[in-house]
Amino acid sequence: MTRITALSTKITRQLQNGGPDAHGQPPERSISDGEGNPCRHCLRHIPKGAEMLILAHRPFATAQPYAETGPIFLCAAPCSRHDSAELPEVLTSSPDYLIKGYNAEDRIVYGTGIVIPQPEMMQQAEKILAKEHVAYVHIRSARNNCYQARIDRT
Repeated sequence: MTRITALSTKITRQLQNGGPDAHGQPPERSISDGEGNPCRHCLRHIPKGAEMLILAHRPFATAQPYAETGPIFLCAAPCSRHDSAELPEVLTSSPDYLIKGYNAEDRIVYGTGIVIPQPEMMQQAEKILAKEHVAYVHIRSARNNCYQARIDRT
């Protein structure tokens, strides 16, 4: 069995309070246009007209060659972290996603990356997680490679 893991509340609150992003800069503040602005904490789309943060995020504990850094969005106001067995809103709005497995050292496990139709994503993630050397799976945008969330074993 698997679960979708959103960005931690601790990291999110630090960023919402002006803490530095992966590049050491404060998050940019902007207003959501209501389209394509998925919050990586609540895993919902940031509503049109709501304030949001744009920042560089590295979903890895340390910098290393495989630790990709890229742009993400967060609600500017505190939001509740996604913590449910249900597939979150932001992972139902695209026809497909890029998923790939990582080992315990946060290195890509070659041969696990695939752009997959959304309805098949969780089943494929379970197949990837069944591999001995895979510790977790990242879900990324199939078009822009932006980090969305993580899939872990339960």
